[in-house]
Amino acid sequence: MFLLPKNCYIGLALTALAAPTSASEMFASDSPWMLGDWGGSRSELQAKGYDFTLGYTGEMGSNLHGGYDHDRTARYSDQFTFGSHLDLQKIFGWNDTEFQLTLTERHGDNISNDRINDPRVGGFTSAQEVWGRGETWRLTQLWVKQKYFDGALDVKFGRFGEGEDFNSFPCDFQNLAFCGSQVGNWVGGIWYNWPVSQWALRVRYNLADTLYAQVGVYEQNPSNLESGNGFKLSGSGTQGAIMPIELVWSPRVNDLKGEYRAGYYYSNAKAQDVLDDSNGQPAALSGAAYRSRSSKHGMWLGAQQQVTSLASDQSRGLSLFANATLHDKKTNAIDNYVQAGLVYKGPFDARAKDDIGFALARVHVNPAYRKNARLANQAAGLDDYDNPGFLPVQDTEYSAELYYGIHLADWLTVRPNLQYIRHPGGVSQVDGALIGGLKIQSSF
Repeated sequence: MFLLPKNCYIGLALTALAAPTSASEMFASDSPWMLGDWGGSRSELQAKGYDFTLGYTGEMGSNLHGGYDHDRTARYSDQFTFGSHLDLQKIFGWNDTEFQLTLTERHGDNISNDRINDPRVGGFTSAQEVWGRGETWRLTQLWVKQKYFDGALDVKFGRFGEGEDFNSFPCDFQNLAFCGSQVGNWVGGIWYNWPVSQWALRVRYNLADTLYAQVGVYEQNPSNLESGNGFKLSGSGTQGAIMPIELVWSPRVNDLKGEYRAGYYYSNAKAQDVLDDSNGQPAALSGAAYRSRSSKHGMWLGAQQQVTSLASDQSRGLSLFANATLHDKKTNAIDNYVQAGLVYKGPFDARAKDDIGFALARVHVNPAYRKNARLANQAAGLDDYDNPGFLPVQDTEYSAELYYGIHLADWLTVRPNLQYIRHPGGVSQVDGALIGGLKIQSSF
């Protein structure tokens, strides 16, 4: 597929800003779409219930200093999103019913894979979050949603990922530790975030105007992760189900928006123990197969709260956020994760739609998983990190990111960023890495 270089997007936006145009015209800075309103037909279609989207996200990462391999280079990865949202009440008269179809295509390379992380064990975070789950086309959303009892009950069925509704979090940062549903980052073998989809049912009930509870059942099928199965609809390969439950509170504190989440997930599929065999002995020493556990579980907490605003524009101001996850120590490599940060929107009167973000994260490895690596090296008679057969022992990884979001047009935001990762992949022998990044988010 032909891709416009990232400087072309910036050039188009600057041209749009320099020339006075109507919001309905192509490249108009105050239009939500780069291609404009199609002569007014796009707005007309929306009014009738038809909404079509084409989005693009591109991310560049360069290893400025440190990491596993000090040979400097830059990598680029991106994603196209093609979506259709239909308001079936407007189209067919079906009360409070919506339909969503989304296709995605990803490709490119990630600086984290061989420059930042030790390839023998890989890493936990990714300096380019848009990379992953294969360079392929995928059916990312295919669902119908309907509300009942004057909107109190909301039921969604079809193909989609857990992070759409559970443990949800924005994705303006470029480092994966600060982007999207974090449970999916630390139990990615069972919890599939965007762009992977699976058969699912989600039921939500509004307990009050600012409080709702929801529960879901998602097909746990590792074959959905394979690049060749981007459009797979059959249930072959299903191992069980993952069932999340969550309580979401969205208060207004001093009339400023907030969102607080608490949830738990349970998987009834078999999971492999990270240390022991079926006799309770370390499998790395006994040579026996690792013990099979009957389930896997964990929980999460999340908070976002705007704390300041301008009297002239409430959308401008400081917001704070924090997220934490806890995971089953018997079966999961990561036992806990914490993250916190801030975003300031509209830092300058002349740049009222720009934003600044800063965040810190800590990813902690399960001690049993760490012990297993030590015993594997002991069994192999290896104690030299530089030996190719040595299995690096992973402990704790720390990440930080600072970005400035330049709102070039309503359809284009460019976010240059600096990231620092200490102990990439939790491997203390790997030098701390400084990464320069650039994230492009555009809507056509």
